[in-house]
Amino acid sequence: MDPIIKTVNLSKEYRLKHHQRILALNNVNLEVYKGEKLGLLGPNGAGKTTFVSILTTLIQPTTGYAIINGYNILNDPNKVKKNIGLMFGSEMIYYRITGYRNLKFFAKIYEVPDYEQKIKEIARMLELDKWMNEYVERYSTGMKTKLSIARMLLIDPNIFFLDEPTLGLDVPTTNFIIEQLKDLDKTIILCSHDMSIVDKLCDRFAFINHGKIIKEGKKKDLENVFQKGIEILIEITRNRLELFNKLSMLDFILECHEVKDGLTLILKDRDDYKKLISVLQSYELTKIEEQALSIEDLFLKII
Repeated sequence: MDPIIKTVNLSKEYRLKHHQRILALNNVNLEVYKGEKLGLLGPNGAGKTTFVSILTTLIQPTTGYAIINGYNILNDPNKVKKNIGLMFGSEMIYYRITGYRNLKFFAKIYEVPDYEQKIKEIARMLELDKWMNEYVERYSTGMKTKLSIARMLLIDPNIFFLDEPTLGLDVPTTNFIIEQLKDLDKTIILCSHDMSIVDKLCDRFAFINHGKIIKEGKKKDLENVFQKGIEILIEITRNRLELFNKLSMLDFILECHEVKDGLTLILKDRDDYKKLISVLQSYELTKIEEQALSIEDLFLKII
């Protein structure tokens, strides 16, 4: 299967005053397949926004190129634009007109058929139907974000580029938006510093730093690379220090640490579970649970 997005040696150099140069992207090669939801992660200044800006034809690369749904961003930018939607928070809407006029404006630009009915359906789905005739400047932050999503759903592109789409939103609104995005049969590239959002939405991750993709893959594959042993949480009511001392002496346990309600340990191998259980059965435990690495953990290990 051919990728829906493919970058080839994509680089971008900015020239500043006093002949200074900054290499924002450095030979980035990345493939994204139809229907994937990719989290693009990196610290501030890593190159995420430059990468998205190039793929959405806002700026041109210094060298290299990208193919978006079969079209070259350099040779066919207008055809690329018809296949993509871009969302920078709530910056892609107009505040001094109503929500309805916003959506109608974009429907006209993108030649959306039957846009009146589609606007009604999308507004109802995003719980904006009672606010469509209000000026956007009166909307809350969450409502403005919902309207930005409504704009993308209305034009119905094959690929969504989302840059911090939930910034400043409360938890219920954030969860609502993530659930709506998860249900879409769309290719999504998400840039966000909120690791919990990335973890909930994305099925694959690419880590970028200093303009380079330094690691990519599905969460489970990345866990297998970066998680040494098996992390286990133990909650214990009594004799915690005694158990800690005992576990710390065992050669099949790589690490053992005290935490608020018990202990965490790193088991060397899954085959060592039986030996661990034989030690634990003498103690009163309220919980024993295997811990997976979070996306935040992976981010800290990779970056």
